[in-house]
Amino acid sequence: MKLVKRLLVLALLPALLFAQTSNLQPYDTLAVTIFKKTLADNWAYETLYDLTTNIGHRLSGSSQAASAVEWSKNVMEHIGADRVWLEPVMVPHWVRGDIEEGTILANGSRGAITLNITALGGSIATPTQGITAEVIEVKSFDELGALGDKAKGKIVFYNRPMDRTQFDTFNAYGGAVNQRGRGAIEAARAGGVAALVRSMATRLDYFPHTGGMGYVDSVTKVPAAAISTRDAETLSELLKTEKSVRVRFKLSAQTLPDVESHNVIGEIRGSEKPEEVVLVGGHLDSWDKGQGAHDDGAGCVQSIEVLRLIKELGLKPKRTIRAVMFMNEENGLRGGIAYAQKERPGERHIAAIESDAGGFNPRGFGVGDSLAYSKLVKWAPLFAPIGADKIELGGGGADIGPLARQRGVPPIGLNVNSHRYFDHHHSDNDTIEWVNERELALGAAAMAVLAYVIAQEGL
Repeated sequence: MKLVKRLLVLALLPALLFAQTSNLQPYDTLAVTIFKKTLADNWAYETLYDLTTNIGHRLSGSSQAASAVEWSKNVMEHIGADRVWLEPVMVPHWVRGDIEEGTILANGSRGAITLNITALGGSIATPTQGITAEVIEVKSFDELGALGDKAKGKIVFYNRPMDRTQFDTFNAYGGAVNQRGRGAIEAARAGGVAALVRSMATRLDYFPHTGGMGYVDSVTKVPAAAISTRDAETLSELLKTEKSVRVRFKLSAQTLPDVESHNVIGEIRGSEKPEEVVLVGGHLDSWDKGQGAHDDGAGCVQSIEVLRLIKELGLKPKRTIRAVMFMNEENGLRGGIAYAQKERPGERHIAAIESDAGGFNPRGFGVGDSLAYSKLVKWAPLFAPIGADKIELGGGGADIGPLARQRGVPPIGLNVNSHRYFDHHHSDNDTIEWVNERELALGAAAMAVLAYVIAQEGL
């Protein structure tokens, strides 16, 4: 009986393969055309260059973020989007200030050692004279809790590295980032006077990486800063050999009242079902380090490039394709939340695609919906010419997360080669010269192909 079943499957296989291939035939030539056009035009890189060099980093609430809103609106109007508009959203306004200084004070012959240090986003300032205290090192909150009173009056130094053995560096990031997010809270609970956190980076270098952190009203607020991975190694080694190691540091950060900003939205209206929307997007804000090139200027220009390619090629999608530049992903996610909460009578989002993993070589897509995955995986061969045909179950993006949770919209994330992402993430090292123009372009092209196929076939 098993043999009969196997023979039947083998007999049907050519027909099944033909059916799948024929379903792709309207798009396989078009996909190659899109891939070649975006490489030839080099539009995404030139546009990202304009954003990063003429505006630069774009922290929510800043004048640069406001300039980026106008820039995005102008660019989408210039490429001929059918409609472009702004949707207001109130965002946090945290400022770093001009002072970020740190020094290791040890008793040994090395003397004072300068720390490469940066305030974590949302941190309070130190007193004007700074903080000077003995340092105690921990790898986890459990280890901190086991110290009892030993952390009182000390600077708590969190030194759990990202796991370099992880093949996907985002998994390594997830395994380490809680010490940044909750480090100040747990340090204060243990009686500590401040928190120092090893930067979230796989690479050993002297760039401190900032990022979001939080406080709770029930616990005293203490200042929190990140130090470079090289400095973390140095400090850890000194703590092994010196009887007492102190750190002195100063921060001048402050939180100002919320300000109004905007999500920036442009679209190509569907020719047959305009009420059904395929969203592509990235977040327009960035941390105030570097230029916000990979995080997430890349995702923004790739999303706009989707619209430009469709317009340039004269394509007429059946469903609406909408590009959204979300505001405030980095320190609040308010743009994504506001977009999901807004009532849009007569509309239904059928998919949301986000690029927020850097402008690196595309590998495929992660799909956070099992039903959508079963359909998308059949289209994987379309992306084989550029090696981006790996469709995985599980994925999405922070900005489209609220849309998925509140509206049931299938979330899809552009997956890229992640090995270099955390060399740049949230640091002065996130600049345009670290973006490869061909990799950036192919990521945009992959998004364009997927968005167009979904617009034609539904999901």
